[in-house]
Amino acid sequence: MSRVAPLDIDALDPQSRARLDEAEALMGFRPNDALVMARRPALLRAMGALVAAAYGEGRVDAGLKRLVGEAASKAAGCFYCSAHAAKGAQTQGVDPARIEAVWRFEESPLFDEAERAAIRVAMKAGMSPNETTDEDFNALRAHFDDDQIIEIVSVIAMFGFLNRWNSTLKTALEPAPGKALDDLGLR
Repeated sequence: MSRVAPLDIDALDPQSRARLDEAEALMGFRPNDALVMARRPALLRAMGALVAAAYGEGRVDAGLKRLVGEAASKAAGCFYCSAHAAKGAQTQGVDPARIEAVWRFEESPLFDEAERAAIRVAMKAGMSPNETTDEDFNALRAHFDDDQIIEIVSVIAMFGFLNRWNSTLKTALEPAPGKALDDLGLR
């Protein structure tokens, strides 16, 4: 049970309601974390802008961005965000076997070296940003330019906030990402 109850959709101001309607159209459900965040409409707007910037158009594959988010969230111990990222990866058409294998990315033949480099940074930064090394970034640079690296790190940083938000508040997981975990054999 969430430590702070999500607001009812009818209690939202029109701008926050529009944001939640957009989230529902994109995700297929209304995220509880956003319904809690709506208690501070400016925060909800800022998070919406950050999510759009981190996940929006760029040159890094959208599926890889979701796997990066899942890896960072798993490493941080945020079940809620890991489930959301897994559901997002599923929605992006990522092979379910790859989603399930994220935790074992180093030895899994399902990932190439570029993906391993990105997921490695996500795992380390998800645990503690200071765990990342110059060697980790050299491995990223072998496959990604600086603009792409910023795309990857922006997803990790976005989840850094969301992992702390949702773990601290014990945000209740919605049925849709829970079903995705069940379908993937991750719960």
